[in-house]
Amino acid sequence: MNRGPGENGLRWIADAYNVSFTFTLAEGLSPEELLRSVGAEERHIVPLTRSAAYELLARDEDGHLSDLDFLDWEDEAEVARLTSAGFLPAPPETIVRAGSVAGWAYALEEFGCHTDTYIPALSERGRAFVVHRNAKGFSNVGYGLHGKAVTWFEPGLPDLSDGVPAEAALGFVAPVTGAGDVAFLRFLEDELGIYLPYEETEAELPAAAITDTARE
Repeated sequence: MNRGPGENGLRWIADAYNVSFTFTLAEGLSPEELLRSVGAEERHIVPLTRSAAYELLARDEDGHLSDLDFLDWEDEAEVARLTSAGFLPAPPETIVRAGSVAGWAYALEEFGCHTDTYIPALSERGRAFVVHRNAKGFSNVGYGLHGKAVTWFEPGLPDLSDGVPAEAALGFVAPVTGAGDVAFLRFLEDELGIYLPYEETEAELPAAAITDTARE
């Protein structure tokens, strides 16, 4: 659903994911295509709610499966499916959950930042954005266009970029006050007219377990 400029269509992400987050947008892709673009195998994509993904990430590897509230640990087929897909027995490095909105695929990561290394693949059909804030409060933005990484920058200091300056590439200017990542999310709202409902992102979405080390 699209809303007009000024609606809190994306900024809520910075509050809802208040420890850290990675938010990805890929133009023209489906959720499954996004996940495949960042290394997931189709057969290992599993629908998960945000709370289920959080439980899997936060669990003690030595803990019993009955500690997972979302899982019927006696359901051998479901346990086998999650194990085969890399969600069990050890917690994955990160979990990427993906959905779609207004001609874009989006992805959310609770802690990791896996998608940032796949900007060229994510932008094969147009534009791609990755907005990351780590647990220390530092944030960065990646932007790709037609299969090429265009720029990386700190949204609070967009002139300090790796690639084309943010203002030249996107027309983004650093905020005078406030968090840079929130300002960039608002910029995306206004530029793309995207409204992403919070409730949708809490529900089941196609998800992939990432077992290699994610950059922080």
